[in-house]
Amino acid sequence: AMEAVQVKMISRSAKQYCSPCVGDVQRLHKNPDPTLHPFERATEYVRALNATKLEKVFAQPFLCALGGHMDGISYLARHPMWLHCFISAGVCGEMRVWNIAQRQCIGEVQAHTGAVRGVTLSADGNVLLSVGDDMTVKHWSLGMNRSDPTLWDLNATPKKTIASPHAFTNIDHSRLQELYATSSPGVVELWSDERDTPVQSHSWGSDTVHCVRWNPIESNILASTAGDRSISLYDVRGSTPIRKVILQMRSNSLAWNPMEAFNFTVANEDHNLYTFDMRNLSTAKMVYQDHVGAVIDVDYSPTGREFVTGSYDKTIRIFPFDAGHSREVYHTKRMQRVFCVRFTLDGCHVLCGSDDSNLRVWKAQASRPLKVLNRREESKIDYEEKLKLRFAHLPEVRRIARHRHLPRHVMRVRLVKHDMRQAQRRKQAHIKSHHKPGVVKTKLERNVHIVEELE
Repeated sequence: AMEAVQVKMISRSAKQYCSPCVGDVQRLHKNPDPTLHPFERATEYVRALNATKLEKVFAQPFLCALGGHMDGISYLARHPMWLHCFISAGVCGEMRVWNIAQRQCIGEVQAHTGAVRGVTLSADGNVLLSVGDDMTVKHWSLGMNRSDPTLWDLNATPKKTIASPHAFTNIDHSRLQELYATSSPGVVELWSDERDTPVQSHSWGSDTVHCVRWNPIESNILASTAGDRSISLYDVRGSTPIRKVILQMRSNSLAWNPMEAFNFTVANEDHNLYTFDMRNLSTAKMVYQDHVGAVIDVDYSPTGREFVTGSYDKTIRIFPFDAGHSREVYHTKRMQRVFCVRFTLDGCHVLCGSDDSNLRVWKAQASRPLKVLNRREESKIDYEEKLKLRFAHLPEVRRIARHRHLPRHVMRVRLVKHDMRQAQRRKQAHIKSHHKPGVVKTKLERNVHIVEELE
């Protein structure tokens, strides 16, 4: 008689390995044991290098240019409620309402005699306010067309016009109160939506105030920049300004971080940007250097992690909030000096208005596709981003990631600025070497450009 032999068999369910339907993605199983993958780091380095190269290959940031203005675009405003709605104002006094999704103008009006200096919207987005060189504040009714949601109704005549004895330079509406602020030569005025006279006036010096911005989180705080190179802070609960800092050169624009209530960034004439903490204005938190011309405008992404800038050097740049150099620079042959820039509410696109009367739309992530991505495509992009971040310090990956094609005039001025900076450093080193140790103190870059803080 034959003895019984015990045989061990592997039993596997077909449901765990086979696709339930024809055409489904095949399941892949991988053992994460590092001893089974001795070349994992080398493989991932090659993947990171290829991902960095492909990012440059597929980078197509420019989407469209929207024309129609008769002169340069002086100001841009985004609708606080609707993602696709933007308002542009020109030097010729014309305002246009744009549907960015459909890339068309859906409303236009001759708003002012002379240049429009500022445009803002109320908290609910139903009232549009504008100021110009004709010394008036105008309230416009802006509403969605009931028959076609893609269109907006902008009345040809303003619902209210307020005359003033002086010209206005900027306007901004509070996001949490029924108040708006205007800037004029030597004064910042607070207005109520229901009154025709200012409810408060703040002045500190006699120079023209060029920019005024409400804090989107601390609704009682606003900041302004003036022609005397100062940045002033105001509290509407008090009757006087609370703090002021003077820089070496004038600041053209200001933007609050929407996620950090105390931090704001200013665009300066010295080609740099500075981030300050309003609790301590004696030093800048960060200095951003890359532009080769005066920085005209700055605007934060809704995430607060990065901001976009427009400059007199005919380029726009996107800076991470915690890095001193830009991650992207956009330019075209036809784009002239950039006067205004804005992020969209989703942070995926950037708009800029320039002196050539065109409104241009760009992608915030140059190589990211515009289509709706499925789960596997999102996972692939996230995996490549992690790889590029892991190997970003290696020379080859860093060289490819930092490479940018720049216009000839930008490169020429950039080289001149580099030589000037090196000469200044050599001069300081020579001065320090010919004095006793400790006599000559080296000032940090974030403190060099600050002249004085006043309270």
